[in-house]
Amino acid sequence: MGETQNKPFQLSFNSSLKVDFQGSRVTSDSGLLLVRELDERLGFGELIEQHLADGRGKNIQLPLTDLMRQSVYSRLAGYEDLNDAERLSQDPAFRLIGSGRIWERGAALTSRLQSFETELLTQPENLAALPVLNRELIAKAEAIDSSRRVVLDMDSTEIPVYGRQEDSAYNGHFESVCYHPLLLFNGEGDCLAVKLRPGNVHSAEGWDELLLPELERLQAQGIEVAFRGDAAFAKPEIYEALEARAAKYAIRLPANDKMERNITELLRRPGGETELQAFDPLPKLSLPGGKLDQGATGGGKGRVPLRGVVPTGRLHRHESYGFKPDGGALLQQARHRRTMD
Repeated sequence: MGETQNKPFQLSFNSSLKVDFQGSRVTSDSGLLLVRELDERLGFGELIEQHLADGRGKNIQLPLTDLMRQSVYSRLAGYEDLNDAERLSQDPAFRLIGSGRIWERGAALTSRLQSFETELLTQPENLAALPVLNRELIAKAEAIDSSRRVVLDMDSTEIPVYGRQEDSAYNGHFESVCYHPLLLFNGEGDCLAVKLRPGNVHSAEGWDELLLPELERLQAQGIEVAFRGDAAFAKPEIYEALEARAAKYAIRLPANDKMERNITELLRRPGGETELQAFDPLPKLSLPGGKLDQGATGGGKGRVPLRGVVPTGRLHRHESYGFKPDGGALLQQARHRRTMD
């Protein structure tokens, strides 16, 4: 009887409900369809065609936009490599996010997608075009909810490797063989730029290649820009570059016993006990805060804002600690909740 059931079974207690026994049409990735709608409204497909070069000739079965979407959406759904590409090629969600050409025939198989990622995307012109495509896509989203003030975050991270990949190296901080990329984010958590680097470089190496073009691009649009970073970016050349462009900044200072002794009086608690004397499992993680106008504009002593040192028990940007609204609230305005390192 099951073999002759060709139509959905309508439930009598609720005529709006139907039961369909076609297992091949079931997907666990239906949420990607909402992402695909956003993709369409932002013009992702047009940006792919505009920036990426396709040297495969005219006799092709899958458009470049379909391959790019399948590669990106696979990662969004948690499929980090190509091991699942063959199964996903027949997944209803992955077929529907592509063009009409793959609705019936299915998405790319493992070999074709691997060729796209390792041969086509790695062409020099495409490697140069990918960051441009990324930045223009974010710009389209920014235009929907534009802001006259942007906070830029810069940080490095670890990409562990398990072989002898070119330029990988041992990193003593992460205690692993890895790459050590540098990333630049806006206050919404969007990755604006990234630089792949060997595993043993300093955390701030190459900061100017990422930060300065973005800073100048935003300022040219009349947008106020502020920068924040951890102690790796406490470098005179970074201070000078930001001050020369009238950009505010909040950069954590490295642990400095002499400075801590000099500001002990500023850290006194109401009961007379100083912050440094109080028991704390992280006694050297106080963050420089206070009025950023004072810390960003004058050189020399003006670079070290001491008026609002954050207690070590409050290490999250969203936690208020007496910052004044004329500049000191910068550390609270990010919508995400990443901890200042």
